[in-house]
Amino acid sequence: MAKYWQESPPILQEFLNYHASILSHSAKTVDEYFLDLRSFFRYLKVRRNPALSQTPFSEISILDVDLEFVSQTQLSEIYGFLTFLSGGAPAGKAESSTRARKCASIRSFYHYLCVHAHQMEQDPTQSLNNPKLRKTLPRYLSLSESIQLLEAVSGPNEVRDYCILTLFLNCGLRVGELVGLNVQDIREDTVRVLGKGNKERQLYLNEACLEAIQAYLVVRPEPKEELRHKNALFVSRNKTRLTTRAVENIVQKAVRQAGLDPKYSPHKLRHTAATLMLNHGVDIRTLQDVLGHENLGTTQIYTHISDANMKQAVEANPLSRVKKREE
Repeated sequence: MAKYWQESPPILQEFLNYHASILSHSAKTVDEYFLDLRSFFRYLKVRRNPALSQTPFSEISILDVDLEFVSQTQLSEIYGFLTFLSGGAPAGKAESSTRARKCASIRSFYHYLCVHAHQMEQDPTQSLNNPKLRKTLPRYLSLSESIQLLEAVSGPNEVRDYCILTLFLNCGLRVGELVGLNVQDIREDTVRVLGKGNKERQLYLNEACLEAIQAYLVVRPEPKEELRHKNALFVSRNKTRLTTRAVENIVQKAVRQAGLDPKYSPHKLRHTAATLMLNHGVDIRTLQDVLGHENLGTTQIYTHISDANMKQAVEANPLSRVKKREE
């Protein structure tokens, strides 16, 4: 049992267990559910008992939260919580994306109690509106910048790091998917990827990926025999499976060496791969399968990037500012 479950009342433990065991959500996703709902319950306790406002927010226990407590929740309390977050909660003022995520966690919790656990009849989130999100297009590298990044890779683990960047830029992997790769996942010209919700997908490896993998396997150190390390494709100098944080550092180091914006992360390399594929003829539904998106709407954001590129291309035409001469 995860450590944080010991800090949760039974009604929350059951919800977390449902997402972990039945829906097969990742530990990170379940973590976020816990943290979001813990904050919400703490807020409710203070709102309903003002005397608790004298207690540091982080020290308010939620172990006494039960069905009776959550059944009293009003829609106005949920909106009050979102206002509390936007005004600067103890953890700081929350961005609209953070508030939207917490809103989704609360909605999921009450939906579970009403529909799956049959412990409540009225869902207080039924008329809940999500915070309006500021629409921003994903940042990505151009083709020339991507080549510049690959050419900049150097250091004692150059072959490994080059392979990692090549897979990011060609396959659009998530960082968690990359660190989870095992040697046996590589089969001829394909790779088996374990994505969100433990959903598997098979990706084909192009020539660049195959060459990078073959070169790396020659120098790959033999990892420790521990179960979680011995089959790892990407291994650290300590002979353990690379962590997501280690891969983030590898990407940031390469970005600095290439003289690019230091804000580029593994996830932005995923955006880069998606954009390059779409701009070079890959259709949107194929791209959805490659990226492992459950909903097509998630993939469609890249069509906006493509539209922006096409507009820039037209504007870049040297004839764009030539006007008919007035007679």
